[in-house]
Amino acid sequence: MNARYILFFVLGIDALILIFQSSELSISYNEALLLFGDFSFLQTIVKASIYFLGQNDLALRLPMIFLHLLSVTLLYKITKKYLKKPSSRVWITLIFILLPGVISSALIVNSAGLVIFGLLLFVYLYENYHIKYIYPLLAVYSLVSGGFVYLFLALIFFSIFTKNRLFFIYNLSLFAISIYLYKIDLHGSPSGHFLDLLGVYAAIFTPIIFVYLFYVLYRKYLTKDISVLWFISSTALIISLLLSFRQRLDIELFAPYLILALPLAAQTFEHSYRVRLKIFRKNYRFIFILALVILFINSSVVFFNKYLYVFIDNPKKHFAYNMHVTKELAKELKKRDINCVSATKKMSLRLEFYGVTKCNKYELEENSLSNKKRSDVTIRYKNRVVYSADVTKINKN
Repeated sequence: MNARYILFFVLGIDALILIFQSSELSISYNEALLLFGDFSFLQTIVKASIYFLGQNDLALRLPMIFLHLLSVTLLYKITKKYLKKPSSRVWITLIFILLPGVISSALIVNSAGLVIFGLLLFVYLYENYHIKYIYPLLAVYSLVSGGFVYLFLALIFFSIFTKNRLFFIYNLSLFAISIYLYKIDLHGSPSGHFLDLLGVYAAIFTPIIFVYLFYVLYRKYLTKDISVLWFISSTALIISLLLSFRQRLDIELFAPYLILALPLAAQTFEHSYRVRLKIFRKNYRFIFILALVILFINSSVVFFNKYLYVFIDNPKKHFAYNMHVTKELAKELKKRDINCVSATKKMSLRLEFYGVTKCNKYELEENSLSNKKRSDVTIRYKNRVVYSADVTKINKN
């Protein structure tokens, strides 16, 4: 079957799963803060979606799903330069789709999905078109998100390597502008989050893929086979590891850069596999199949995460708890003809998205899950209580 038809089929399945998943999530506090807070480019896109489709979860997450599908297409096009067989390009695209970090970026409204798309668009244009198109694109990036600051830093080093003085000065200027505009903090006191960062990277990429990406970047350095992809991925990885000794990092700012090393990893793996006789390829096939199995398991955990509540003693320790409960809570309140409540700052902002505003007429007070007394509102997932609260009407007399 033609590789493009397979790609379209995979994209279709991917889109359907993500659209279904959008109905399983509630808006998080950080997403609500982005939507109702200070102006940003991403906020404008999300508000435009909500304006045309209504204030619902699909409209909230559709821009991220759309950016994700564009990113998948761009990755497939980029890999044409690095992989000979179309089937290999489909496989690396599938791996990209199944990465837990990529799934999260396709559903959670934050800068990660936007940065992934922006980085892939930059690489595609840089490798296929004249550099004159790159300058205005980078200028737009400096105004769109602070997440591109490490791209400018990587391109500073790349321009030194290629001895391109104009490109060096241009990216140095954009780097300074981004630092100023977005108040990016590179300071901190020694606090030791190095191992935590490695653990998060391993969770985002799965341990096998993360170790292999690290190995490929190091191997490319030793062989001097370095390109713009190598500079972008390596710079962000090294900066993140160095900063982790001094501060806790927002991983969504760095993980998208390491994703760009996937074509390099696929190229190295394909070359190592094909130069060996068939009898010596078994270990490579085993590693590839094992990586795919782990990816399928991890992506299944992400997609069917509500079943984890059955096995977790404290529901609040669930990795997606901050994106649950609120939608169901709003529905329960509206069933009681309660359209406004006094709640905590975070819960109030989240409830506002679902039409439950803040007022002093009713008070919403969350109960401890260890408290066995009957509550006014109880939210259950898979027959497990994950949230309970009392709603009290406030008498102003």
